[in-house]
Amino acid sequence: MTQTLLPTGLTFHAVAEDGLRGANDIFRAALHIKPASDESWAILKDGYRADRTFGAFDGDRQVGTAMSFPSALTVPGGATLTAAGVTYVGVRSDYRRRGALTGMMRAQLEDCAARGDVLAVLHASEPGIYSRFGYGLTMLSRTVTVRSPRAVLRPEVPVSGVVRLLDQDEIVSTLEAAYPSLQSRVGAMARPSEWWAFVYRRRLHDEFTRVAAHYGAEGAVDGWVTYQVVGDESDDDPRGQPNLRVLDFQAADQGAANDLWRFLIGVDLIDDVVAYLRPTDDPIEEMLVDSFAVRSERDEELWLRMVDVPAALAARTYGTGEPVVIEVVDSLLPDNSGRYRVGPHGTERTTDAPALTVTASVLAMLYFGTYRAGTLAGIGQVSVADPAALPAVDRLFAVDRPAWNGTMF
Repeated sequence: MTQTLLPTGLTFHAVAEDGLRGANDIFRAALHIKPASDESWAILKDGYRADRTFGAFDGDRQVGTAMSFPSALTVPGGATLTAAGVTYVGVRSDYRRRGALTGMMRAQLEDCAARGDVLAVLHASEPGIYSRFGYGLTMLSRTVTVRSPRAVLRPEVPVSGVVRLLDQDEIVSTLEAAYPSLQSRVGAMARPSEWWAFVYRRRLHDEFTRVAAHYGAEGAVDGWVTYQVVGDESDDDPRGQPNLRVLDFQAADQGAANDLWRFLIGVDLIDDVVAYLRPTDDPIEEMLVDSFAVRSERDEELWLRMVDVPAALAARTYGTGEPVVIEVVDSLLPDNSGRYRVGPHGTERTTDAPALTVTASVLAMLYFGTYRAGTLAGIGQVSVADPAALPAVDRLFAVDRPAWNGTMF
């Protein structure tokens, strides 16, 4: 296998099968977590694929790691595009700022391109890192905290089904079978077997986690909440109740979401219900008699990297507006660089003069309609040759409903 060599002397290539546990140790150490136990690793290893796990090596010593799993993302218009879910990225503390991360990111992106992955996505623990590799913040979410003792649903909020706690041994099989039918929202991503291994099977093994599933009118699972009950370490009142922390909230429609929220705020002996990665348009405040029972803060959700810009632009649909020529500059994947005419009927490469010029990371910010070209131009992230093109681009990339991913990895 070819190796990428940088002036630092580090090499970058896929990790051998017998090196995967060491790669996981490096990732955990980067987060100041002790190595996985033998029992935990027996579960975690099913989430790894050696050919998609890259390492930075100083001679034979692995000093960095970055892996991905094969997935797919629903884009505006409903098409699904192949996507690499990038995760478990870490570098040994004594090798930071020596080119390890840059080399791994380049090797990984080149591999994704060779595989035909159109997109790559990740959640950033340090947001300032990834824009230099062409990633842009493409979706937002919010963390919702509901003061359970004050929360009462309005009487007109309808009931659409029943909620049942799943037994531990039925959780993964039930959710894995039900999830594909919930993947229609723009921004949603596929959850392959690797994802269920390193997220759900690990979580159920390492932590006490409960799942309440929603059964709709036809008796099928059409939503669920996965949660843990934890003590409130910030509460000095010894009489305080624990908090309920929601890690995965999926619902096929608002009816299922209504019932799941009803279940959550009805759990006894809870102070706060804290739900992470909720859509920005979740109407929980409007569902309650006392909207002040809810606190909310914006979160950065998903970062996007277009591995194949022509394919990504061609796959989504566009709003009404005059076609606009956009120039894309991509220093890491130069085949993406060029000028694209984007209009209501699709996209094409062109040699015409551009109205706007953007980097790969800024194009990712525009792609799901979360950010407006006019706003980004105003803060210097879009180079503008024709100011009249800004409102046209905003109309072209607009979406009817905020994109939402809702999958942690």
